Amino acid sequence: RQLAFAILDGTLIPIDRVADQRPYYSGKHKRHGVNVQVIADAAGRLIWASAALPGRTHDLSAARQLGIIDALTSADVMTFADKGYQGARGTIRVPFKRHRSRPK
Repeated sequence: RQLAFAILDGTLIPIDRVADQRPYYSGKHKRHGVNVQVIADAAGRLIWASAALPGRTHDLSAARQLGIIDALTSADVMTFADKGYQGARGTIRVPFKRHRSRPK
């Protein structure tokens, strides 16, 4: 509650292959890994990091599954995120996503 604003982002941490490979394979990055959601303050200092989720988990799905969006909205913390969180609503702010048919 004491933060002026926070930064939310997800990252893929590469791992070796495991017995059940399918959930840990990220099609976007073309490698096996785990998805970790991170909340940082304005200076970039780590505030919170999530437990590891399978690499194929989308950032928005991971944030919803972990309850990050609800927690930040209920605490009324303005949060900035990348385009991967488009549609999060609440106090999450994302960049404008231009439609592909519109000119730059």
